[in-house]
Amino acid sequence: MTVHDIRSFNRFYTNLIGALDYGRHLYAPYTLTESRVLYELAHSPRTDAADLRAELSLDAGYLSRILAKFEKEGLIERAASERDTRRRQVTLTARGRETAALLDERSSQAVASLLGAVPAGERPRLAEAMHTVRELLSSGRPPRPEDVVLREPRPGDLGWMVQRNAALYAAEYGWNTDHEGLVARIVADFAEDHNPHLERVWIAELDGRPVGCVMCVRDAAPATSRLRLLLVEPDARGLGIGDRLVRACIDFARGVGYRDLVLWTNDVLTAARRIYQRHCFVLVAEKPHRSFGADLVGQDWRLALHEDAG
Repeated sequence: MTVHDIRSFNRFYTNLIGALDYGRHLYAPYTLTESRVLYELAHSPRTDAADLRAELSLDAGYLSRILAKFEKEGLIERAASERDTRRRQVTLTARGRETAALLDERSSQAVASLLGAVPAGERPRLAEAMHTVRELLSSGRPPRPEDVVLREPRPGDLGWMVQRNAALYAAEYGWNTDHEGLVARIVADFAEDHNPHLERVWIAELDGRPVGCVMCVRDAAPATSRLRLLLVEPDARGLGIGDRLVRACIDFARGVGYRDLVLWTNDVLTAARRIYQRHCFVLVAEKPHRSFGADLVGQDWRLALHEDAG
């Protein structure tokens, strides 16, 4: 391979992406760079201006003008960073989140249209080729927390949640297919009947593949939401994904007005319990039971989302 080969590929791919982004006006009235900033604000765990500038390799003045435009349009809010008061924390408003979600949806539709021209039998080869390019050009760099994005589920992701929950808990704890049946019912109930304004699923994605998930749904108790199906793939642990998923669930539940967030888990799931404790969940009850082919101790945890929740 020569420098010419890489530059030739870059021109081809740049033209391809340009046709997607501009020929179909996906990001109007935003430029591709502005859309990238919105995407980072919606998905990255680091959202102060200095981090954005470094992550996107943008000139400080250029980024400042983009953020000023977003602030004027009500898409973002800026305040002193909690980590360093010399830095400026940038967060999306509700309108900003809606805008970022719309752009993400349009981009997904455009890529789906592009894939439509690729025969189904050739798509695994395409995916493998793209993975190979990323792997070889990353020089063996290990994944970083900021490489992980949280997104809404796409077609097939809910099925992935069932399969991975069943496989992981069978491998790590020896649970039988009763557990898979329970997860399948939970996911099916969500897929068939959920209120998108009050219930949500997050998928954690790393290098184009799902590596974690969590669900926030309505509970039977009034003004109460329930966290369900928290999972992180073994090879993606240590990147803070579980914390980010739980935090996303908490922020969503609080933002839509739930008073409490509750969950049920088992005492053998020590890593998950530590995450819940870090986020101030309180153990309110526990009871021995036999489920999934194992003797377990079930635990109920609760988080009061508002100071007046009692």
